[in-house]
Amino acid sequence: MGIYEGFSKDQLFLRKKEIEKRFSYYKKQNLKLDMSRGKPSSEQLDLSNVIFDYNGSFISEEGYDCRNYGLPDGISEMKKIFAEILGVSSENVIVGNSSSLNMMYDAFARAYLFGINACEPWSKLNKVRFLCPAPGYDRHFAICEQFNMDMITIPMNDNGPDMDMVEELVREDELIKGIWCVPVYSNPTGVIYSDDVVKRLAGMKTKAADFRIFWDNAYAVHHLYEENSILNILDECKKAGNQDRVYMFTSTAKITFAGSGVAAIASSIENVRQIKEKICIQTIGPNKINQLLHARFFKNYDDIKTHMEKHAKILRPKFEAVSEILNKNLSGLGIASWTTPRGGYFISLDVHEGCAKSVVSKAKEAGVTLTPAGATFPYGYDPKDRNIRIAPTYPPLDELKKAVEILCICVELSVLEKIL
Repeated sequence: MGIYEGFSKDQLFLRKKEIEKRFSYYKKQNLKLDMSRGKPSSEQLDLSNVIFDYNGSFISEEGYDCRNYGLPDGISEMKKIFAEILGVSSENVIVGNSSSLNMMYDAFARAYLFGINACEPWSKLNKVRFLCPAPGYDRHFAICEQFNMDMITIPMNDNGPDMDMVEELVREDELIKGIWCVPVYSNPTGVIYSDDVVKRLAGMKTKAADFRIFWDNAYAVHHLYEENSILNILDECKKAGNQDRVYMFTSTAKITFAGSGVAAIASSIENVRQIKEKICIQTIGPNKINQLLHARFFKNYDDIKTHMEKHAKILRPKFEAVSEILNKNLSGLGIASWTTPRGGYFISLDVHEGCAKSVVSKAKEAGVTLTPAGATFPYGYDPKDRNIRIAPTYPPLDELKKAVEILCICVELSVLEKIL
């Protein structure tokens, strides 16, 4: 469909004038609405407050006093829960503190300083390249940028990253050391990786012996409707003879508390051994009291599923409101498209080419803070200036609705200004 198909130029000028009036009306309200980050709302955080209503023993099931030093790889109770979430064995899991992003950063730092499996440390190489499916997670790209890596943008499709491109690149270039993946409800598109994509990632030939998949399964249990799961990447890597290829990450950041949850990394037995060698120097132990409180609160994976149904009940009306307002205001105009994810924390909005920065800037003028245009691409540069990440989770529903109404006005105004 063409842009504003069926509209005459005079009609477009009249429409622009009407949109400008609505934009001016909102600007005068001095609003402060925030859809910039995927944060849980206070209502969601309140679901877990009882974690701290604890008067029991601090002795773990293995007899460790969680108030003391020790257990740098975490307590067994929490390992079991993360093992169930990720579909691995407890021996494949290391439990840390609150941030899975921190654990990803540390994995980069270990490869950079010490190397992987007796390969040359990345710091000793003239250049390291990393594959970055986009639109993707800006904080992944920021890690690569801080370590001065060349980022190669891999287009995302409805099944995951463009695997033809990925396979061709890794087969020929030994300086490509890894790929970022958010396999379930990808940030920001909501894509779920297909079985074919998982198998190809696990089995592909790579020129670099130390190539690693950074498997950020942040939204593994964050379903809005039906439960969606994918093939187990660690199992597929084992079948393909590449058992050391993947590092899996997850956390309770959007299950319990974003600032004080529990995070984990899972990998092959050999990778876990190598990681433990390094973290035993880095720390005498993580916050085991927090791990114990979480483990006593949840007990098992079924408890987490029940808990996440409560989150979904809070979030569904927000995601549905965004879709309804986008449809009401922008559908049929040929100027924007958006995703309708079945879980996760984001909606991906693509506007007319060359307009995303303008939309975000105008929204700021009208009191709505969005993720910066371009943030979902390496180096903050969206070559088509189209993609905007919508984060519906944090604002109260009434504020969210107003923010999305303003966003739609800004989309139309930016496009009309461009084409007229």
